[in-house]
Amino acid sequence: MRGFVAPTDHGWYQFFLARSAVEEVNFWRPGGLNFQALRPGEPFFFKLKAPHQGIGGFGVFARFAQLPVWRAWEVFGEANGVPDERAFRERLARLTGNQAVRDMVRDDRDRPIGCVSIAQPIFFPPDEWVPIPADWKRNIVSGRAYDLTGGEGARLWRECLERAEQKAVEWVDESLDGARHGKPQTIVPRLGQGAFRIAVLDAYDGACAVTTEHSLPVLEAAHIRPWGMGGEHVVRNGLPLRRDLHSLFDLGYVTVRPDHRLAVSGALRKDYENGRAYYALAEREILLPHNPADWPSAELLDWHASTVFRG
Repeated sequence: MRGFVAPTDHGWYQFFLARSAVEEVNFWRPGGLNFQALRPGEPFFFKLKAPHQGIGGFGVFARFAQLPVWRAWEVFGEANGVPDERAFRERLARLTGNQAVRDMVRDDRDRPIGCVSIAQPIFFPPDEWVPIPADWKRNIVSGRAYDLTGGEGARLWRECLERAEQKAVEWVDESLDGARHGKPQTIVPRLGQGAFRIAVLDAYDGACAVTTEHSLPVLEAAHIRPWGMGGEHVVRNGLPLRRDLHSLFDLGYVTVRPDHRLAVSGALRKDYENGRAYYALAEREILLPHNPADWPSAELLDWHASTVFRG
């Protein structure tokens, strides 16, 4: 098992330290570089940049995606470590020295940045920072992977878990027991909202499940069973839908039956005296992911059809 230590902006760290119950963060990489250092479930450590010397927290690597700047804000919002989109662009401009980003030039809004989704992050106040690895080099720019089974990697993993032990995070106790016995193990990451959106669109190759539309600005990841009603951020509880279909799905005017065919409620015609474009889609078989493990749950589809759909 490996972990990754990444140089971290102090302002980004302070933003999350001041908040509680953060379910995910986007550790974004301005250059848009790919990230293949970890497998999902391996730890990601936030090493504060000089003049600060310490590990200010850690979390569980969930997913990586390259997204245009506008989409990164739309998907992650404040999980980018800033309060609004303008601040996001200003932070990006400061870290890259790119004045065009600050001025919100259209071309730069579309340029990709790397988005490393970290689930279940934990942040330490300054008096609890964990010492950085003894072999850390000042010239490391993007970060460095460490073997967590021995040496500085094992020490770092154990001390971070010990700091987190008092924070009542569900997976920490079991992980700490493994770390103390020299047997670190990956953690099943609980996806946050942003990682859920990325995962659902990836599973369906970036297409609307009903229309196969690929235009990113109009695609959204719909929960079959909403988060507020006990639904989870898992791919089998998601469908990529065009925005208008997402709204109709949430309101119960359309549903996807367990046989993977779209149903359109007669209430749409009754309530709005229209809906012809949507009735034309009725009985259309939806697009399914290549991996059957990612197909929408038949149980959840049945729940939506019987609970939300205005059939």
